[in-house]
Amino acid sequence: MKIQVNSDNTIAVDASMTRFVKGEVNRVLARFAKRLTRVEVHLSDVDKRKTGQEDKRCLIEVRPAGARPLSVSAKATKMASAVGQALGKMQRSLTAFFGRRGRPAATVSTTMKAPPSSEKEGRSEEDLG
Repeated sequence: MKIQVNSDNTIAVDASMTRFVKGEVNRVLARFAKRLTRVEVHLSDVDKRKTGQEDKRCLIEVRPAGARPLSVSAKATKMASAVGQALGKMQRSLTAFFGRRGRPAATVSTTMKAPPSSEKEGRSEEDLG
């Protein structure tokens, strides 16, 4: 699994930030490492250099082997929080994605099945009344 850390021109990504992000990606997504070819982390400041609530954004895109890319994003006041939140979302997304692969949709569906209709059970509306 290759990890790339990118940022816009308002975020200074130095060696310590890169090391932190790669460490968190490895820690949180470790169980999916063999199934992922690449993880891209994009860090940005939403409202440029202005201060305010939730102005740091982390977008994570993963590329599962042989499948379409998946992406999630999170915003927070601190970059570390945004990275952590986005990784949590990605972990849940990958768990669902790999949990569904190779199984019929009926076994994965979390929606409730409709109760059998009265006609299928051999009863008519008069019998139910």
